[in-house]
Amino acid sequence: MKSQFEVKSEDLIKKIKELINKGNLRKIIIKNAQGEIYFTIPLNIGIAGLVLAPVWAALGAIAALASNFTIEIEKSEKKE
Repeated sequence: MKSQFEVKSEDLIKKIKELINKGNLRKIIIKNAQGEIYFTIPLNIGIAGLVLAPVWAALGAIAALASNFTIEIEKSEKKE
């Protein structure tokens, strides 16, 4: 299942942290307004905040490249 969110550059990191905290995600893809992929974050169960520290630094640099982004998320399928 995929969803998309439009965000401004100043809200990029905040929105991604919010999505990760909600959980149940497999992948986050960050695209610019033209649909070009800037960054892909694969997420595994049990990913730690310390592991994501380099990701936050990279996202800060990416946020300076454009003013608007699309965040696309892939959710994990729920097992029944």
